[in-house]
Amino acid sequence: MKFELNPYHRNVTSEELLEDLKRVAESLGKETVTRDEYDCNGKYRSGTLQRRFGSWFSALDKVGLQRTRTLGVTDEEYFSNLEAIWRMLGRQPKYAEIRKPISRYCVGAYEDRFGSWRRALEAFVNYVNSDEVASEQTEEKMEDVQLTDSSISASHKTSRTVDLRKRFLVMRRDNFTCRLCGASPAKDVTVELEVDHIIPWSRGGETVIDNLHTTCKRCNQGKSDLHLSQN
Repeated sequence: MKFELNPYHRNVTSEELLEDLKRVAESLGKETVTRDEYDCNGKYRSGTLQRRFGSWFSALDKVGLQRTRTLGVTDEEYFSNLEAIWRMLGRQPKYAEIRKPISRYCVGAYEDRFGSWRRALEAFVNYVNSDEVASEQTEEKMEDVQLTDSSISASHKTSRTVDLRKRFLVMRRDNFTCRLCGASPAKDVTVELEVDHIIPWSRGGETVIDNLHTTCKRCNQGKSDLHLSQN
């Protein structure tokens, strides 16, 4: 994976960096400055100030600005945002791509929360993979549930909802491509991917990886609750 690094400003003094941060705050008329705002209006890069002063918060403290933080955002919300970007691109997103409008949070938010962009990716992968073992164990316990029309049962052993982790695992397995028509957001940005049951939930299908596949929104709406076999 190729990472794009911010340029270093070794000859710039700490005083110059802080003066520029204050200038940006004054020009915006704000008592705080986000990393995105500084990157758009500053002479340097927010990453330069973060490295020089240990953290973005520390730089803000030194010039008397309020700290910026996305309050109340959980790790799962950061992962959900990352999963949506990954799904839209059809591949692992790059450092420089984590910005609006493609992302709800700036890359700096991930760095602040997880320590670095690389660690954010690793945390996301660990989060997703943590469900694989549980999913395999659940499916092993369901040996009596066969993925055929005869598997219709009045009681379900799994929830109907496809959680983020299982959804991502299915889409990754299917190469972020609709299994019915071959559409992919990597080729057409208007394509919206979903994960759907092969044997419909209403007909006894369980929410296990082997009974899930990736479809585009158009195909999924047309499919309704039909049971479509796949080659």
